Amino acid sequence: MQSKSSDNEIIDAVLSGQSNQFAHLVKRHQSYVFTLAMRFTRKREEAEEVAQDAFIKAYKSLQGYKKEDKFTTWLYTIVYYTAMTHLRKKNLNTSSLDDESNMIQLENKGDFDEQNSVERKSRSFYVNEAIKMLLPDDASIITLFYQGEQSLEEIAKVMNMEANTVKVKLHRARHRLKQKLEYLLQDEVKDLI
Repeated sequence: MQSKSSDNEIIDAVLSGQSNQFAHLVKRHQSYVFTLAMRFTRKREEAEEVAQDAFIKAYKSLQGYKKEDKFTTWLYTIVYYTAMTHLRKKNLNTSSLDDESNMIQLENKGDFDEQNSVERKSRSFYVNEAIKMLLPDDASIITLFYQGEQSLEEIAKVMNMEANTVKVKLHRARHRLKQKLEYLLQDEVKDLI
């Protein structure tokens, strides 16, 4: 089966016994699934584990996929719940960066200065760094909306909440992202002045 086949065509092939076709779905969506997992776990190894678990769960649950739904919404829902389960198991500390002690730790952290100067100037670098500073729910909503191009209704399905709640959370997440970007870029602004 060609990679130009739609998700639903590939799913039909998998469900008809061509299980090796699932690799096409993995290849098509692995980058974004990993990105979303990374927004939650913030550690590469854990994100890889969550992404792999999510694809395994998706494969095992493929019979339950409803073709009238968007496949990516269904898949990202699995990623979301897999990541939440992983975080509960790990009992990770997801404290807010609004906490003064966390801000002091960030200020003392010198790894931004060690980054390649070209990369530091990159807009996407700063946006991604700011997203990493957000709480997992905020990071996932921003990622789903802007990078995953999911609608508010689709995000609501993924996160099991009302679309209006997602809209409010997205608005607040944008505000927090702006604050984190301002914090990250304050040194850049000083260099320009």
